[in-house]
Amino acid sequence: MSILSAYIVPHPPLIVPEVGRGGEKQIEKTRASYARVADEILRLDPETLVITSPHAVMYRDWFHLSPGKSAAGSFAQFRASGVKFEVRYDTELVREIGRLAGEEEFPAGTEGERDPALDHGTMVPLYFIRQAYGEKPLPKIVRIGLSGLSLEDHYRLGQLIVEAAGITGRRTVFVASGDLSHKLREDGPYRFAPEGPEYDARLMDVCSRAAFGELFDFDEMFCEKAAECGHRSFVIMAGALDGRQVEAEVYSHEDVTGVGYGICAFHPGSPDGSRRFLELRRSAEQSRLAERREKCDPWVRLAWQSVESYVTKRRILKIPEGLPDALLHTRAGAFVSIHEHGRLRGCIGTIAPVRDSLAEEIIHNAVSACARDPRFDPIQPEELPFLDISVDVLGAPEEIRSEKDLDVKRYGVIVSRGTRRGLLLPDLEGVESVEQQISIARQKAGIGEGEPVRLERFEVVRHS
Repeated sequence: MSILSAYIVPHPPLIVPEVGRGGEKQIEKTRASYARVADEILRLDPETLVITSPHAVMYRDWFHLSPGKSAAGSFAQFRASGVKFEVRYDTELVREIGRLAGEEEFPAGTEGERDPALDHGTMVPLYFIRQAYGEKPLPKIVRIGLSGLSLEDHYRLGQLIVEAAGITGRRTVFVASGDLSHKLREDGPYRFAPEGPEYDARLMDVCSRAAFGELFDFDEMFCEKAAECGHRSFVIMAGALDGRQVEAEVYSHEDVTGVGYGICAFHPGSPDGSRRFLELRRSAEQSRLAERREKCDPWVRLAWQSVESYVTKRRILKIPEGLPDALLHTRAGAFVSIHEHGRLRGCIGTIAPVRDSLAEEIIHNAVSACARDPRFDPIQPEELPFLDISVDVLGAPEEIRSEKDLDVKRYGVIVSRGTRRGLLLPDLEGVESVEQQISIARQKAGIGEGEPVRLERFEVVRHS
């Protein structure tokens, strides 16, 4: 078995005495649990430590594997320059992870190094491990950053890591570095939010049961409101334990500084097909989306047909027979939105009609959403079973005098200044105020916050 054990651990620099200067005593339970983890790692005597860190190099659409033979770092930025680290990287294991990723065009590799210095998300665990090891050399390291990709992609990376460890024969311990919520107390670094303690309670419950499939159920907006930093790190770790029985133990959880610090241990056992959580999730999601598609109305079905035609054949769909008169004999602006695994995958539309019919508007905007949205790569055929598509048909815009005439749930907004124009649809997840709605529309148009603008509102009919 390649993964000997796995741990979730926090990374507050405060916990290092040279940094905390006495402040570390407030989180003594966490310090004791950390020492326990380090002692366990010493007894297991792994060849390699895989450490995932939110503070390593991070990209929106790429997982960074630290390159080279070695790295160094210190706590100088925390006024403790005397606490230094030098580690050896496991170049063979890094190379094998990269090779497996390349074979399936998975977005991970050593390209894109911005700062080779060790980050504190890596060094805090190493501090305790080094204390346990004493004069004994530390294991080699594989340091991995997180990304803005989906939780499913993070889990898949964990699967690739354990596969690579098996191929290379590495006896590996996985350390998932990450704090929990930063919004647990009003006097904490990010003040208080009700999502903060809810996140910590849910996460620790999931870990206590090793119910890793439930990690996918943490909504992205919920995680953002909770201001957590370790969730994606924990999901990669879960992927490395995929398909195995797991003995889980919670060592500690503290909320002293307004930030949640949780430490848990996971010891893998025999193969268990019922714990292939990504496979189970994708199967359930595929069935749900297939059923949803069967029941969709003609507006969404038309968008689906257009996406399929272009993705699989690179052909613009001809108007099908049997469409309702409302699609054939009316003209309107329309937006086609595509989501995959709950995340936006493409969204393109027209504020006013530019085609002869609404049907043509939807067909062409669906093609643009799946293949020409500059924020995303074109959708590939293997993604089709996991797409969720909606169509918003826009009503005629009307000019308004002030923000008071807007309602984020009912009205979309158009902001204009000269030839610059930005639009935001109504009732979008995460957009909770008129001020936020206008600010995002300004950003899309490239209009500064202080520049006067013309405001228009519009209603939509949403088909999903």
